[in-house]
Amino acid sequence: MTRSTPWVASLDAAYASCRDLHRRHGRSYYLATRLLPPWKRRHVHALYGFTRYTDDIVDADGPAGVPLPVSERARRLGLWAEQFYAAAYGAEEPAEPVLLAVQHTIATFGLECADFDAFFASMRMDLHVRGYADYRALLEYMEGSAAVIGTMMLPILLAPDDEPGPVPGAAAAARESARQLGLAFQLTNFIRDVAEDLGRDRVYLPAADLERFGVRRDDLAAPSASPAVRRLVAFEIERARVHYRASLPGLAMLPARSRRCVRLAYAVYGGILDRVERADCDVLAGRAVVPRRQRAAAVARELARPA
Repeated sequence: MTRSTPWVASLDAAYASCRDLHRRHGRSYYLATRLLPPWKRRHVHALYGFTRYTDDIVDADGPAGVPLPVSERARRLGLWAEQFYAAAYGAEEPAEPVLLAVQHTIATFGLECADFDAFFASMRMDLHVRGYADYRALLEYMEGSAAVIGTMMLPILLAPDDEPGPVPGAAAAARESARQLGLAFQLTNFIRDVAEDLGRDRVYLPAADLERFGVRRDDLAAPSASPAVRRLVAFEIERARVHYRASLPGLAMLPARSRRCVRLAYAVYGGILDRVERADCDVLAGRAVVPRRQRAAAVARELARPA
């Protein structure tokens, strides 16, 4: 179907809307995308905007700042999922900018429906699940909330830097690295955001790990971390770094500018764990943030090194 000029203008505006969502809510990711060619950048913004929009539905608050009832959030998530599938894998042309952008990105790269199925399954879990018995259970959740984000991004990052084109045959080989980096980033979030997540009655760190280190759920509500909580956090940091290391083989499969983007995201997001360690693993006293000057230095180092 030939697209009209107004449709093209609407698509540009849709991508701009996703870019704004990304810039406001995903500083580390957004910074890394600046190293991508502009044509790739907007597709990454589209996927981030879509996942962020969906996550906001799951965590939606009412007028008083109190989370909406689960039934209402579930209703909204179900409606959003219907709209998504009708647009992305049906014939409907959406009016919602985020859906218009992600529809175009999915069509451009032939992104797999199964990844989005897994993503929505994990979002539904977030409506009802308040904790995870062990790491295997948490990995089942993170498969849809994190690993598939890596595999959704992979065709974009693997594509030639200069313009859209055939993705190399290395896509299957790079898939596991992309999964591992998604897991590493999300586990980093869970470590950093223990207090924030508890405020929404969620504990992502596995119950088996809490028990191993003698940590009660109530201990995570303290103004500062006890020695037991600090030991728990140190253990989870090492677990996250296993995922970071497992993601490294995929770097060599990426074209130059994509490789720089991922290396920067790896460095900046991994830097959050360094900040947690510098705070003696006290994730309850304050949120670990990589300072702007450190992020800028990471960009400079990446630009200075060979691609």
